[in-house]
Amino acid sequence: MADRARNGKVTVVGAGFYGSTTALRLAEYDLFETVVLTDIVEGKPEGLALDINQSRPIEGFETRVVGVGGGSYAGTEGSDVVVITAGLPRKPGMSRMDLIETNAGIVRQVAENVAQTSPDAVVIVVSNPLDEMTALAQLATGFPKARVMGQAGMLDTARFSNNVAEELGVPVASVRTLTLGSHGDTMVPVPSRCTVDGTSLADVLPADRIAHLVDRTRNGGAEVVALLKTGSAYYAPSAAAARMARAVICDSGAVMPVCAWVDGEYGIAGVYLGVEAEIGREGVRKVVEGDLSDSELAGLREAAEAVRAKQADVADL
Repeated sequence: MADRARNGKVTVVGAGFYGSTTALRLAEYDLFETVVLTDIVEGKPEGLALDINQSRPIEGFETRVVGVGGGSYAGTEGSDVVVITAGLPRKPGMSRMDLIETNAGIVRQVAENVAQTSPDAVVIVVSNPLDEMTALAQLATGFPKARVMGQAGMLDTARFSNNVAEELGVPVASVRTLTLGSHGDTMVPVPSRCTVDGTSLADVLPADRIAHLVDRTRNGGAEVVALLKTGSAYYAPSAAAARMARAVICDSGAVMPVCAWVDGEYGIAGVYLGVEAEIGREGVRKVVEGDLSDSELAGLREAAEAVRAKQADVADL
C-alpha cells in the first residue's frame, strides 16, 4: 500500500478501549497521514501508538499513529477530524443520563482545547449521553453546527441489523435497517424502512417479533454493559465512529444516520437529533428526510422534545 496517497490528520481524544480501537480502525484504513491518540494518562496513548505502529508491517498500512499523554494537545494541531471519546463509561444498572454531569465537564474541557488547536476540524462526539454531549461540544467549540455531529444512529442501526440477521439466520449484508431519534430511551427504530433481501421486514417477521427486536436494539448498549460487568461496548461503536471520520476525510457524501443539528426537517427545529445526513469534508452537508410512517414520525418528534429539554440544561454544566 506504499503507493497510496494519504492526507489529513485525525485526532482521537481518549485512549480507553473505545478510543484506542477507533484509532486502530482509522490507521488500518490507510487513508490518513497521521492518527493522533490523546489521553490525560501519561504513557498510555504513547504505548498504544507504538503497539499499533508495530503492526503496520504485518497489516500493510503506512498511516502513522502518534500518542500524546498527560492531557497535552501538542501534535494534534490542525486536525481535519477530531473524535471525542473522553468520559466515563456506563456501569451495569446505569443509564446514559447518569453520566451527564461528570462527562459534561470532561467534554467541555476537551471541546475548548479542540477549538484552540484545530479550529477548522469536524468534530465527532461519542461520549455519553450522546445527544446532550454533542450539543455541549458545539457550544463549547463555537463551531458551525454542521461541523459538530454525534455518533449514535450508525451504531444503533448496526445493532438493529445484526438483531434481524440473527433472528432470521440470514447474512447481515442482506439486511437494511434504520434507527433515528435519540441515543437512549427515545430511540426510534424505523421498521417501515427495513428490508431483508429487498423484502419489507413486515413481510418476513410477525409484528411481535419486530417489536422484540426493536426493544432489544433500544437496550443494546445496556445488554453489553450487563454482560461485561465493567466497561461498555467499543468494537461496534468504534467501527461506527471510524466510518463517519472516513466519510469526512474522503468527502464521500455518504448518507448515514448520525446525531445532527435539525433545523426544520420533519417539522423539527433547533435541536441535535438522530437523523440521516449526507457527510463530507464540511461535516453534515444536509439532513436527508426520508419517508416515515405516522407513528415513526410521532416518535421522532417526541424524541426531539425529550432531547431538547436536556440539551437546554447542558449549557450550564
